[in-house]
Amino acid sequence: MSRKLHPFNGGVHPDGHKEPSNATPIRAMPLLPRYVVPLRQHIGAPARPLVRAGERVARGQMIGAAEGYVSTAAHAPTSGSVLAVEPRAVPHPSGLFDLCVVIEADGEDRAVELQPLDWRNLDASALRNRIRDLGLAGLGGAVFPSYIKLNPGAQAIHTLILNGAECEPWITCDDRLMRERAAEIVLGAEIMRHALGCASVLFGVEDNKPEALAALRAAAPTDMEVVSVPTLYPSGGGKQLTYLLTGVETPTGGRSTDVGIQVFNVGTAYSLYRAVCLGEPLLSRVVTVTGHVAEPGNFETRIGTPLADLLAAAGGALPGAVGEIIGGPMMGFDLLDRVAPVTKSVNCLLVKDPRLFPARPAALPCIRCGACARACPADLQPFEMYWFSRAKDFGKAQSYDLFDCIECGCCAYVCPSHIPLVDYFRYAKSEIWERERDKREADQARRRHEFKEFRLEREKQEKAEKFAKAAEKQKAAAGTETANPEEARKKAILQAALERARLAKEGVTPKNTDNLPAAVEKEIAEIDARRERMGAKQQGGEE
Repeated sequence: MSRKLHPFNGGVHPDGHKEPSNATPIRAMPLLPRYVVPLRQHIGAPARPLVRAGERVARGQMIGAAEGYVSTAAHAPTSGSVLAVEPRAVPHPSGLFDLCVVIEADGEDRAVELQPLDWRNLDASALRNRIRDLGLAGLGGAVFPSYIKLNPGAQAIHTLILNGAECEPWITCDDRLMRERAAEIVLGAEIMRHALGCASVLFGVEDNKPEALAALRAAAPTDMEVVSVPTLYPSGGGKQLTYLLTGVETPTGGRSTDVGIQVFNVGTAYSLYRAVCLGEPLLSRVVTVTGHVAEPGNFETRIGTPLADLLAAAGGALPGAVGEIIGGPMMGFDLLDRVAPVTKSVNCLLVKDPRLFPARPAALPCIRCGACARACPADLQPFEMYWFSRAKDFGKAQSYDLFDCIECGCCAYVCPSHIPLVDYFRYAKSEIWERERDKREADQARRRHEFKEFRLEREKQEKAEKFAKAAEKQKAAAGTETANPEEARKKAILQAALERARLAKEGVTPKNTDNLPAAVEKEIAEIDARRERMGAKQQGGEE
């Protein structure tokens, strides 16, 4: 009995162009003389470099450690010497450089000792930590650290979805991977199920990949379901595939995990198999090289391979090529420098030609036809988001659920005015993130200032209280002396004796001018006598 599907609204049917690259098996890239490994290949904080120029490294050695919670490690793709740890060109829409480890291969390709994991008997937390150190990140495009997605947290995960839709035109790396390595993908899915503790496992594959569907169905056990879904872009979106297979909608601003479902790419499942069962870090991935090239195909490519070398392995670009795209034509971006390396997020190198990729026409005014809204798979109003993003009214744009936009490009694909709508949405998102970051920094500075003022006021108050207590103590001591009659009497006698001694020294006969009582006079006389005896004794000692 086939599973009931739940079609989502919107979507488009662009030409697939899958045939040029999916007809031949995956080819292995030859060992190159030099690799450039970026330390930022995932969402979150970049890895912290562990090596310096001049050090020797082996294949699989950790050269960058995960830094912070949302991060993962980086590893050497081969053995050799570290030439530099410095900023280099990377495949990114910004065109900015990023910190990379440059390795000169020694040709020996020596590896560190690999340690497979006994995942069935390993504690789930320990398994996730090992996966973090093995550098696994999502290979479907988002490159989110896999060890975090394998943590069910407070929300129980009841369904695991393996995404094999690969709906983006031209890209076929997942198709070939499912055809050739289905058993390993299924074993990776089994490890994911163990880590998440879920009961149901679903594979979603578009029906334009019959060979991949057959291979997975032959490899999957009876408690895993391989589902054929209609070919429609973007059925490979996480939220769209979740709804398509289960009928469960992901809440606005949320993730599929909020409804107990986790989604992984099939390429991630394969890399997890290699990491856990073979002990091998994420050192390579399958990359599609297609478009205006001599020999389109899919290549097992080591992380850090310069894209120029990858292009050369496919026979190079044909005459008339007008540039390259990283990813597909719907969600990819133009490559600015061929010296940039392959990273974990690079799934396709697409060479453009003027016939299939003509220059973008000039944008015309929006006519509010609503075609973008009908094509939007997230049920948004792109034309409203466009107006407010263009006017820099980001609050209004956000009120139209801007952050639910998956940037699939369906709206721009159908726009009769050729407006680059996704570019406006990316701009608005980046501005909102920047303003929120500025607000957080301003709030933090304000809190620091307020705490400083509070601390100074507290210290001032503590000092005043300290002085008040000291004065009170001194006053209390003085009051105690006045209140003690015996102490006062002794002090008066001593003062009178000292006064009489002074008068005697001056030759004046002391008199009882103070009309002191006889007892007091007697005590004074005794003091005078003791003083005279001490004086005589002292004088005799001096003689």
